[in-house]
Amino acid sequence: MPHRVKFKRDYYAGGLIILFGLVAVVQGPGYTMGTLVRMGPGYMPTALGVILIVLGLMIAGSAILMPGDEVSERILPPEPQWKAWGCILSGPLLFVLCGQFGLLPGSFACVFVSALGDRSATWKSAFILASVVSGFGVILFSYFLQVPMPVLTWRAL
Repeated sequence: MPHRVKFKRDYYAGGLIILFGLVAVVQGPGYTMGTLVRMGPGYMPTALGVILIVLGLMIAGSAILMPGDEVSERILPPEPQWKAWGCILSGPLLFVLCGQFGLLPGSFACVFVSALGDRSATWKSAFILASVVSGFGVILFSYFLQVPMPVLTWRAL
């Protein structure tokens, strides 16, 4: 069976990950690198960039090694899920907007709206998921990690 690379999603995804890794590797050393024991601000982006490049090469390599069929694979699905895209992309935006009122409302709004992007999700399941994740997030970030973000605050817009 011939090996084809033509229009494979994995090939393009690997290339995009390699591009992100290259940007991090090029920009990271602009900051102080430091050592392994005392890492500087440029150490982590550079290390993560190298890891992204390796992962991108592995993903693109898997697209080359897999035998291709006669029908080329589409990059985008024939019927995009616009509701799912909208819900998932608006989740972080809602965290920024509702996060001004505290960690609890910000994380709840983010998870609730993002969960509604799933076709099988109901309002009840999204509410339960958002409640559990928000509670866990408050316990983890406020009490254990002591992130300086209030749990709940009232601010006038």
